[in-house]
Amino acid sequence: MTRIYLDHAATSPLRPEARSAVEEGFAMWANPSSPHAEGRKARAALEDARDRCKGALGWQGELIFTSGASEAAALALHHAKAGARLVSAVEHDCILGTVPDAERLPVRPDGALDVEMLAEAVQRERPLVAVQHVNSETGNRQNLAAIANVVGEAGGLLLADCAQSAGKMPLPPCDMAIISAHKFGGPIGMGALLVRDHAMLKPVGGHERGYRRGTENLPGALGMAAALDAVGGDYSAASFDPLARAVRDLGGTWLGDQLADPTPYVAALAMPGMSATAQVMRFDMLGLAVSQGSACSSGTMKTSHVLGAMGLEDALAARTIRVSIGWNTTQQELDAFAHAWAGLA
Repeated sequence: MTRIYLDHAATSPLRPEARSAVEEGFAMWANPSSPHAEGRKARAALEDARDRCKGALGWQGELIFTSGASEAAALALHHAKAGARLVSAVEHDCILGTVPDAERLPVRPDGALDVEMLAEAVQRERPLVAVQHVNSETGNRQNLAAIANVVGEAGGLLLADCAQSAGKMPLPPCDMAIISAHKFGGPIGMGALLVRDHAMLKPVGGHERGYRRGTENLPGALGMAAALDAVGGDYSAASFDPLARAVRDLGGTWLGDQLADPTPYVAALAMPGMSATAQVMRFDMLGLAVSQGSACSSGTMKTSHVLGAMGLEDALAARTIRVSIGWNTTQQELDAFAHAWAGLA
């Protein structure tokens, strides 16, 4: 049985270009911080990868390589030169868990951050506001241009979690951004914190110009740069439209119908009369890989905090699954899932 993978919001397969670049990096085994010829060669390759990543992302500031989005988030949230930490109520667990005492900003039923409430909350000394560009469970995109204006006028800093959007759409206006390589076909265990100016962070010593400890992951950096170089035009040619029609026709709920700005790579949908847990298991037996919300919490099979923050009824939230597509998803695969969904419904 040929399986169909539709859980790219959790991780995407490694692009062949990235695989080749990682292998090239392993051949350059020297420490990029060593002063000898081998180390200097590795350093030159690392800096070239840094420049290529920034160029591909259109980022004019600095880039600090990390082990992934979670480390990038911790680096920003713990070391930004700012006051109170404010986070939206629909942030990823890596944000909420890093600053559990941070003030949570409410969202509307359409998933959009309540900008009026934000304007009141930022009236304090240089707050750091963390907002996910594209939500990893619903696919809703926040209006970060408007949010950046509110935060900037208050003298604060905006941290955008771009793990689900980097490499797929232009980066939003922000002071710092989190990216994760394995979400767009780069290697697992590689990411970056983009920062407009290093001076926004307190240095911690060690590598990455003194802003991160630990030997640089040269193979990972080369793989991430190659994956970003490989992105061209539309990230995926597959469309959710046939699936959305099937869901609506059979009395299901297509959550994108109520979202402020649904994006084309992540979709949340509910099936009448069957729990999300049962759906995920049944689809898996049919050779279809989907998930129940974020991969970091779906293993617990708990109702999503994202859907709860949007005010979705518990019964509906408990029947909602996530389908997400990636760089190698085909329309035929999505159509096959739509057929399977209709049969199960």
